[in-house]
Amino acid sequence: MLKATLLKAAGSAFLQRQVTANPIARRVADRFIAGNTLDEAEHAIRALNAGGMSVALDYLGENTESEAQARESTSSYLAAIDRIQDRGMDANISVKLTALGLDIRQELALEEASKVAARGKEVGAMVGVDMEAAIYAGRTLDIVEALKRDYDNVGVCVQSYLYRSRDDLDRLNRLGIPVRLVKGAYQESPEVAYPEKASVDHAYARMLDALLAHNPYPMVATHDPAMVRLTKTLVARHHRDRDTFEFQMLYGVRRDLQQQVVAEGYRLRVYLPYGTQWYPYFMRRLAERPANLYFFLSNLVKR
Repeated sequence: MLKATLLKAAGSAFLQRQVTANPIARRVADRFIAGNTLDEAEHAIRALNAGGMSVALDYLGENTESEAQARESTSSYLAAIDRIQDRGMDANISVKLTALGLDIRQELALEEASKVAARGKEVGAMVGVDMEAAIYAGRTLDIVEALKRDYDNVGVCVQSYLYRSRDDLDRLNRLGIPVRLVKGAYQESPEVAYPEKASVDHAYARMLDALLAHNPYPMVATHDPAMVRLTKTLVARHHRDRDTFEFQMLYGVRRDLQQQVVAEGYRLRVYLPYGTQWYPYFMRRLAERPANLYFFLSNLVKR
């Protein structure tokens, strides 16, 4: 119930104004968000690289309402790619198609995503496409498949809590598209998603086996130690070299586990968000783990 309440709050414009105006909330959000600017993001990337970690850089923003806004998002993504290339950082980028105009026209989102994919290909950087709410899943995969025809540097996220996702994973494996497997962080109806955590975990484990067996470059996104252990078991079973897959974790979440994975010699990429539109992302992080919510509330009490 608490998780559902927090996820619903992520879409509230009123609560967004209240929370983003609260300096304590902003301070707590800094645990999960690199800052407002690309300069601040660069500082965080360099610290993570120094710790042996790669980065997936995410410019925060979603659900743009005009073509001009979509093109502004594209410009921000291109600037991030150029900064990564110019400064020699170990990072790639992650994009949201609703930031590129998916709510306006699918063709617009494809056009803008193509610009980002093209620049990424020029510099040898992967462009990861985030999976958003379930209503966007089909259109997201159609755009990714279209991008695949011209660009071999595009990957996509798949969420295990959606009933459709096993079929989606099979489709992506056949197409040879790298997949980032997550459990899912949006509020969804039980008509389209598993409502119980145990079912989501079971679906994740089954999909993880198929991912590691058949995908060209699996990205295992989890903070669950059980899933980390299962990944190691499946990697051995499917005879995968460590340079053919990676773990992914979120900035500011389970740093102890991140350090452990790196110390054991596995690839780890940290999903690093930055930008002023941090409220929806922040609320989804609070909803995911009770420890995150406790951290937030305890800081409010200290005010």
